[in-house]
Amino acid sequence: MGADAQKKSIIIAIKQKIRLLNIIAAFIVVTLLAVIFRYLYKPAGEVLSFLPDISITLVISFVVFLAIVSFYMWSVVVRQIISSIEKYRNRIDQILTITKDLREEKYADILLNKIMEYSLSITRSDSGSILLLENDNLEYKVVKGDRSTELVGKIIPQGQGIAGWVAQKGSPLRIADVREDERFNEDIDAIAGNQKKSTLCVPLMTQAGVIGVMELLNGKGNFYSQRDEEIITYLADQAAISLARARFYEDQKNYEIYVTDILLDAIDYHIPDKKGHSKRVAIYSNIMAKAINMSDENRKRLYFACLLHDVGFLKIQNKDFINREYIERHPVIGAEMISRINFYADIAPFILYHHERYDGSGYPQKLVGEAIPLEARIIAIADAFDVMLSTISYKAPIDFDAAVVDLKMNAGTQFDFRLVEEFVNNITPEQIP
Repeated sequence: MGADAQKKSIIIAIKQKIRLLNIIAAFIVVTLLAVIFRYLYKPAGEVLSFLPDISITLVISFVVFLAIVSFYMWSVVVRQIISSIEKYRNRIDQILTITKDLREEKYADILLNKIMEYSLSITRSDSGSILLLENDNLEYKVVKGDRSTELVGKIIPQGQGIAGWVAQKGSPLRIADVREDERFNEDIDAIAGNQKKSTLCVPLMTQAGVIGVMELLNGKGNFYSQRDEEIITYLADQAAISLARARFYEDQKNYEIYVTDILLDAIDYHIPDKKGHSKRVAIYSNIMAKAINMSDENRKRLYFACLLHDVGFLKIQNKDFINREYIERHPVIGAEMISRINFYADIAPFILYHHERYDGSGYPQKLVGEAIPLEARIIAIADAFDVMLSTISYKAPIDFDAAVVDLKMNAGTQFDFRLVEEFVNNITPEQIP
């Protein structure tokens, strides 16, 4: 018999005590009314004359005693209610904090470890594991316990063993002693260790269905309560949503990198003379970004903007490269191409304005000074610097020192003078790819 069968719920116990208090209160009221009518109201006294002639002092003393007992019981019940409310409030606060933490985590491997640690802490379990569905089988992804190193990566068939049953049925399972359960499979469940006794296994579910299971072993007192199951099931639901979101984020990042590589290869193939130009611009831009303490998130956006700043050339034919009108259209074309892709949309302005000049004589919109986005001003310097050092331009390439001098000469007119200063103070010949 489990602990829940042996112990009454705190709410049921409180209801029972309140019911007893109501009975005592009703008895006190009825007794007092009987005394009043028996001794103070003559017509009623004649009617109630069949009642034994008990000392009024004794009756009052008994009523006072019952009242004192009632007040004591009320104070006990109130304390229990307050204590229960505090416990539930603390648990709710804990769950909300955990949920917030899980939802903010973007990386699946870190997320899985957080889910495991939180679950072990809440239930005070000895060990636990998270298994995810991979090709219709369950694979151990996270294991906490004595055999963690040898279990990670192991595969068990869906539908077999306790974890397999939960994954197949999509229902939580709480067992006091697994060896007395018919779903226990010696070949499958034995890999979790011979000391396994009680278990709480819950599915990780999204709208698409079960994506895995979480199994906790040997909880506090070697049993898991209904309350444990409810809390861990809720946590598992939140964890599954967060895990699906983390997977989507990682897929999106992979897709972003893959698409970027495709576009870079296409630019290099379309304009062989520019091969490697975008990556070098990214390197030089990062030097300035570090020098001005740009945040990691903004540096990442700048990096992709550098790689794709010339993507507009893909829609310009090679024969038109000598035509300045076509050349000056590539920032607009590139920004239009990029803005249609969600994960590139926020870098479109940097691509659009990377040929604006600080004095307002650039293109396409002749923006002046600080009106030009910071990232576009950085790209303008890095772009010009690489062009001066390479054979991209129709001009002959110049050496490192001459390029630095040229940047200084055009600071305040073509380029942001503060960014030029940061760049020339931090760039060295050894940093040239």
